[in-house]
Amino acid sequence: MEETISLQEIFQVLKKRLKLIALITIGAALISLIMTQLFITPQYEASTQFIVNQKDSGQEAQYDVNDIRSNVEMINTYNVIIKSPRILDQVIEEQSLNLSASQLSNKISVNNANNSQVVSVTVTDSNPTRAETIANTTYEVFESTLPDLMNVDNVSVLSEASVGSNPSPVSPNLKLNVAIALVLGVMVGVGLAFLLEYLDNTIKTEQDIEDTLGLPIMGVVSTIQEQEINQSYKRKRSRRRDRIGA
Repeated sequence: MEETISLQEIFQVLKKRLKLIALITIGAALISLIMTQLFITPQYEASTQFIVNQKDSGQEAQYDVNDIRSNVEMINTYNVIIKSPRILDQVIEEQSLNLSASQLSNKISVNNANNSQVVSVTVTDSNPTRAETIANTTYEVFESTLPDLMNVDNVSVLSEASVGSNPSPVSPNLKLNVAIALVLGVMVGVGLAFLLEYLDNTIKTEQDIEDTLGLPIMGVVSTIQEQEINQSYKRKRSRRRDRIGA
């Protein structure tokens, strides 16, 4: 016979283990807060943007849709070139970075939004000033090397990387980490509460006896607290004194 559990029983289990759930949830949030603040290194981002466009051959030059489409398609090639050792090795040499080309490539992301002709080179680093310098140097090296690689000169800077005087880290996200920890804490607490309830096979109520033995309850011996015994004893002594006095 399949066992079923009602909503009332679920709420009873949650109410019974409420302190456990609360402790696990608060503990998870505190651990996340401490780990985020003390053990995770903040990361900063700096981005430089450039546009890919054919150089005008004269004042009468007009926009050609095919040229624009060609530029957009060429951006995919540029994305690969920017993160290639040919470019990154020069960046490492100019900035005297203690990194390999592969390690530096992991810090750099190159993308163009919605297939536009604008390309963003974003560098993530624990030092905001270094991120800014690497982003700008990467573009400068790419711009100067591109004519030799592809015999084209169709990139122009839109905005140089700048982190400002008071940069804010992009990671870790303290609020997000704590929120995730709270949700996980509640889930773990609720799961543990039901697990403990499932493993608890002790008999606590008359209903537990009926469910376990399948026998009806003929009578119940009530539990007498020590305080009730003392009060009863005091009442008996008081009545005895009253009879003696009478």
